[in-house]
Amino acid sequence: MIKYFTKRMLYGLLVMLGVVVLVFFLFQGFGDPSRLILGQSADAATRDNIRKELYLDQPVWKQFGLYLNDVSPIAIHTRQEIKKKQLKGWFVGGDTKLGLKIPYLRRSYQTKKDVWQVLMEALPGTFVLALAAILIAIALGIPLGVIAAVKKDTWMDTSAIFTSVLGISAPSFFMGIIIAYVFGFLLSDVTGLNMTGTLFDNTPPGWHRELQLKNLILPAFTLGIRPLAIITQLTRGSMLDVLNQDYIRTAYAKGLSKRTVIWKHALRNALNPVITAITGWFAELLAGAFFVEYIFGWKGIGKVTVDALEKLDFPVVMGSVLITSFFFILVNILADILYGVVDPRVRLQ
Repeated sequence: MIKYFTKRMLYGLLVMLGVVVLVFFLFQGFGDPSRLILGQSADAATRDNIRKELYLDQPVWKQFGLYLNDVSPIAIHTRQEIKKKQLKGWFVGGDTKLGLKIPYLRRSYQTKKDVWQVLMEALPGTFVLALAAILIAIALGIPLGVIAAVKKDTWMDTSAIFTSVLGISAPSFFMGIIIAYVFGFLLSDVTGLNMTGTLFDNTPPGWHRELQLKNLILPAFTLGIRPLAIITQLTRGSMLDVLNQDYIRTAYAKGLSKRTVIWKHALRNALNPVITAITGWFAELLAGAFFVEYIFGWKGIGKVTVDALEKLDFPVVMGSVLITSFFFILVNILADILYGVVDPRVRLQ
């Protein structure tokens, strides 16, 4: 177990390093951050001071090293940097300190707030949306897959396959536009739903905020369409394989009811590939909710990132990619643990 987690953590660190390299060099040369912060009318001396503060007067390789030092949980900082950047963690040493800290994702060019704070404010919205989407996919996809397998070659099976293919083929941003227009605009009087909205109503700070779960329905269903289709197909295929096994025939021979055999014995042994899809898709939903959040005006990391891209607020974009990749790696590790819980035959090595 320890060896397994060590290997996975090393793999995760390499992936995170690759992400840092990619996002840093991807945004090199896209606009002048000093102009974005001060505007086009700022004088040259002020812009030079801002460029120096952001290390933009340094060679690219040195800028990358400084950025890597900022985002790394183990880093070296001077006493002045710790105070100026308000770094949080444990530091030892004199004027130059070695520390274990919360990664510093720098500050937003637009709001001047810490990127970590901006993303942590948006993360709950994305997490709730992704969780609701995957729960919808599980609640509908597994029963549909089981029914399609049990009723193989009937109209129920054909309908499940046809709709799942449509669900896989339809892009989320396209389905989002259609669903928002139809159910949030044309039929809004019937459904009582809005095209856009957030988890809490937009009241001034300090006022009582009411939970608006109805605003979650359309974006969650839109985001859950593709995982729903994939879970349906995987459940169907896995169930068909399991239903042909000898122990299923033995269970029937012992006099167990069809419902018990299907839902207690067959489904449990058919869940491994489904769990792979569920955990994988949950991680992807956290990363892939960008356009769905933007279409429905849902306040989450996706909308924050798209807004930051429009304003060329690169620290927010880079921080968003790093946070998303971290959760992707974490969810995949949790998925491997779930395999062992569901199927004792699986061992972590």
